[in-house]
Amino acid sequence: MNEKKNDFLMLDTGSYFGKARVNDPKYQEDFTFIDTYELSDIDLKPFKCLVIQGLIDQKFLYKHKELIHEFLNDKKVIVFCGNIFMDWLPGGSNFIPKTIHSFQDYAVSVHRPHPIFEGVEEDDMTYNKGVSGFFARGHHPIPDRAEVLLTLPGGEPITYIDRHSTKGTILVHSGNDLFGSMNVKKTTVRISFQLMQWVRNEYQILQEKSEVK
Repeated sequence: MNEKKNDFLMLDTGSYFGKARVNDPKYQEDFTFIDTYELSDIDLKPFKCLVIQGLIDQKFLYKHKELIHEFLNDKKVIVFCGNIFMDWLPGGSNFIPKTIHSFQDYAVSVHRPHPIFEGVEEDDMTYNKGVSGFFARGHHPIPDRAEVLLTLPGGEPITYIDRHSTKGTILVHSGNDLFGSMNVKKTTVRISFQLMQWVRNEYQILQEKSEVK
């Protein structure tokens, strides 16, 4: 049985980076793109994952946060990459910038091995053309029982999974879009594809738990 594609819904922020995703053929098979402001009008039932980028209008999301809650309580997955500054995401806390004394303060460490980052070098996440800080520049305090995947040198959790704030699963990364690595020439190219597979596996687990109940 073939798995349904275009089952990742990505909200197009209208930014240059967002348009690059929309027009990239590598995204066409798995992603459906809509304008952010169409979220309240679209049927979300066909989608397994809602992908929200950092340049999103968070005031709009706050206004329609019940849609976010409903999506998650249907045992689905949300991936958010960016800096939260409003209370729209269940379990989410406002972004705290990292105090920087050296470029090494942006060094990324794997806190716990996970399939999303399997085979990805920490230095490839930390540095882009020799410059650090592109991957993440701070963190969000984690909700209770969240699973931390990546940290900064002070132990700040820059990537976590929350399976307890709702009936669904939330992945929060306090930096650039993790789905934006499809065209890079480093080990970070693995992240997008491994994240996509993890989301589908996670969705299946959520749905199977629902069937058991």
